Formats: sequence, structure tokens, C-alpha cells
Amino acid sequence: MPFTRRDTLGLAATTLAATAIRTPRAAAAETIEVVAFDAFPIFDPRPIFAGLEKMVPGRGKALGDLWRTRQFEYTWLRTAAAEYEDFWKVTRDALDYASEALKVEFTGQQADEIMNTYLGLRPWPDARAALDKLRDSGRRLGFLSNFTPKMLQSGIENSDLEGYFEQVLSTDFIGTFKPDPNTYRMVTDAFDVPVDRILFVPFAGWDMAGAKWFGYETFWVNRLGLPSEKLGVQTDGMGRNLDDLVTYLQART
Repeated sequence: MPFTRRDTLGLAATTLAATAIRTPRAAAAETIEVVAFDAFPIFDPRPIFAGLEKMVPGRGKALGDLWRTRQFEYTWLRTAAAEYEDFWKVTRDALDYASEALKVEFTGQQADEIMNTYLGLRPWPDARAALDKLRDSGRRLGFLSNFTPKMLQSGIENSDLEGYFEQVLSTDFIGTFKPDPNTYRMVTDAFDVPVDRILFVPFAGWDMAGAKWFGYETFWVNRLGLPSEKLGVQTDGMGRNLDDLVTYLQART
């Protein structure tokens, strides 16, 4: 059955190659039964920021960079202070801040149009074929994202991926954000599977670190080719796309 808000009430308040890199931890791990994804390894966020450049030519990149930075800073600050607002509200607040800071004026309709690009996200080109291979291997698939349930469901419908994910877990269900350990615990609770049989697939290096601290094996889909965050943990596998994830899992079975 899908994981719902009521189900959470008991929870406590370097080179990237075509194949994945591995560490001894991954080689010794248990069989992976569940693959849990952040949203952005599946959904392509580039149209969000491309739209900014069209709306404010020559300033879109600076606006997008500041917006994205504040967006995640606000999630972390609200988590630390236990002052929760959902990801949609946090994202709108960050957009308002960025536009004010850079003196970019939007009408309310324009700001709504920018926000609504989050509800129009579609998959990366490699997503469907990779998900088909993972399903065919017998693995159970899920989402674990800061996105609100509406944002996640919109992405699934836009991508024609209904039925692919056994659990669609929004951190909104428990009123906090990653990397709060309680968010990562949602996957073990929803699937009723031990930590060492779950692979978490993040888009961001900080999310990889949060999952590793919790105890998950991780495969970082590092589509942007970024260096690892200096947080004292390393990913078990890494690649540039979901094809690399499939190769990683095939190699460790």
C-alpha cells in the first residue's frame, strides 16, 4: 500500500566514467532489494532555469543560482529550527528573495509561471529504459524527495511513469527535510526492508552524505560532474546517468 502521512505518526520528531566507480563497502553489501530515488535523477530540472533566462535575458543564470542556493539553505535552516514549511512554500520564498536581492522585478503572474515549471517536469532521456531494466531485475522502486506530494505526482504523470514506483515518499509527510535522519528512515519503514538492502540514488552530493550517514549504500547520479562534498563520507558508486546505475547494480549481483 502507498505510504501516507498517517503511516508516519510513529516516526521520531576522479573522473566519472561510463561505468560506475566502487568501494569495498559496496562489494560486501547485502543484495539490493529496493532502489530509492531523489526526484532529480529521474526528473530533468533544466527547463526551470532555462525559463528564467527567457524571462530575464542575461540575468537568468545569476537568478537561478541564487534561487537554488537559498532554496536549500531555507530547507536546512527550517529543519534545524523545527520551523517547517513545505517545499513549495520554501521554493517560492527563495525565488522572492533572489529576485529582490538581484533587483529583478516579476509580476505575480510571472512568479507563478516560474513556480509552475516545477509541475511540468519531464524525465531525463535515459530514465524510462533504466527504470524498465531495474523493474525487470525484480527490484522495488521508490521516491524519497523533499518535493511535495503534488510536485512528485505531477512529475510522474508528465513522465508517464505511473505504476513504476511502489512508494512515493515526500518528506512533507513528516514535516521535515533531508538530511534529517527521520526522512531517510521513511524508506525502511515504508518498504519494511533493512537498511543494508536499500540503495539510495541522490542528485546532490549533500543528499548522498545524508543517506550515507543514515547507513544506506548510495549511487550518486552526478549529472553535473560536481566534486564530492567534504563531509567525511564517500559514495559507493557514481556515474553520469541512470545507465551507469544499471551497470553498477548488474555488476554487484
